This record gives sequence, C-alpha cells and structure tokens, in this order.
Amino acid sequence: MVNYQDWTEEQWREKLNDKEFYVLRQAGTEPPGVGEYTDNVAEGVYSCRACGAELFRSTEKFESHCGWPSFFSPLAGDKIIERVDNTLGMRRTEVLCANCNSHLGHVFAGEGYDTPTDLRYCINSISMQFDAK
Repeated sequence: MVNYQDWTEEQWREKLNDKEFYVLRQAGTEPPGVGEYTDNVAEGVYSCRACGAELFRSTEKFESHCGWPSFFSPLAGDKIIERVDNTLGMRRTEVLCANCNSHLGHVFAGEGYDTPTDLRYCINSISMQFDAK
C-alpha cells in the first residue's frame, strides 16, 4: 500500500491536474454549483480523488442547497481528520482525508438540517471520486 503521507509536492503535481491540486493540496474551494456530484442521487461510495480512500456513502448524502455535496456523516470517524481553520477571517472546521491529508471541505454544525447528526460535511466534488454500487 502506498504511503501518501510522505509524498512531495512534485509527486502530487504529477498525480493531480491543476484544479485538483489547488483544492486537494492547497485547501482551495471549487465554485458553488459546478461540481459533478452536487446533484448526484445515485447509490454508491465517495472516495478521495487523491488516494482512493473511501470517505462517504450516498446514504448519508442530503440536499442542503449550498452548492456543494453535503453529507451528515463520514463513512467512519477514522476516515477523516477535522481541524480548526481560522482562514478568511472566520473560524471553521476543515475536513481532510486521514489517509493522505488532502483537503476535502469543511463541516458545519447547528444549521438546523433535519438529519441524524445536525452536521453538514460540505465537500468539494473535485476532492472525490464516485463509485456506483
């Protein structure tokens, strides 16, 4: 199994295209409403585009009308890392892939969504690959 934790910037640039690199490795954000999975309702599993680790299931995806795919829970707690993000003059919680430390998006709490967790994992489509089941 590949240890992505030790990859250099050059290795990531070879693996990812410019847009993927910007979001996954530089913590960028794709524009709202343009991601290929925002409106996806098919059954399956969403994996990290950088390393292939399974992250989210379609059964935990919900329509939040925010412009990005939203999930109320990850596949398992050890699949992601959550860390404080104080960029852009606000305090948020960044979500990263635990396998390769790639930026996925952010998680928000207490927004009033009718989900079992009241969490919204707002994830960039470009950070994921979808495998239909």
